[in-house]
Amino acid sequence: MSGHSKWHNIQGRKNAQDAKRGKIFQKLAHDLYVAAKAGGIDTDMNASLRLVVEKAKSANMPKENIQRALDKASGAGGQKFEEVTYEGYGTAGVAVLVETSTDNINRTVSSIRNSFKHYGGALGTSGSVAFQFDRKGYLAIDRESFPTLDEDTVLEAALDAGADDVQTQDAVFEIYTAPNEFQAIEGALSESGYIFEEAEVTMIAQNPMTISDEDQEKLEQLIDELEENEDVLAVYTTADS
Repeated sequence: MSGHSKWHNIQGRKNAQDAKRGKIFQKLAHDLYVAAKAGGIDTDMNASLRLVVEKAKSANMPKENIQRALDKASGAGGQKFEEVTYEGYGTAGVAVLVETSTDNINRTVSSIRNSFKHYGGALGTSGSVAFQFDRKGYLAIDRESFPTLDEDTVLEAALDAGADDVQTQDAVFEIYTAPNEFQAIEGALSESGYIFEEAEVTMIAQNPMTISDEDQEKLEQLIDELEENEDVLAVYTTADS
């Protein structure tokens, strides 16, 4: 993989979200949903879900919010949700992927189309931008929490567990995996004593774009509006924030 750091983008979004408690809960709800859909709602059998539940509790996320995300993933209560990904372009031609889980596709697509229009973007057709992203498992180890760890040690452990790549950044070691191997690799490394700052299956832009501060601000407004939509699970862009 290239030397681009996903952690750089994560930190950029976190800095913008830290003052917004609702944004933190929205991100946690997304992670709970994804982890539960992938490995089931039993935390004893699903290490990824257990990690997110612990994060949610540490963030003082209300129990009913946690349960709502799990119910949505399991279909409890007879609710039927469809997972739909919308594709489009934001300011400066930045590609945008919007992952949703909805019980009303017409409502969701109308709302998302309007959000794109509000900020000079446009919703595209299926496949119009998805080819610009790769789905990857992503694990980040905080180097400050493990000051004695060196790159060779992490690389050996990650590759032995089946990871595709390891990148060393100033703040973290970044481990990338195939999506279907993510849970097994996370579990193996967790059993070896590694603790992760981030652990998720995500979309990675193949060729991140550098855009102006003005365009970045407009893009952030689009992302914020999309993320305020209760049907939206995650938003990915090709911008190098």
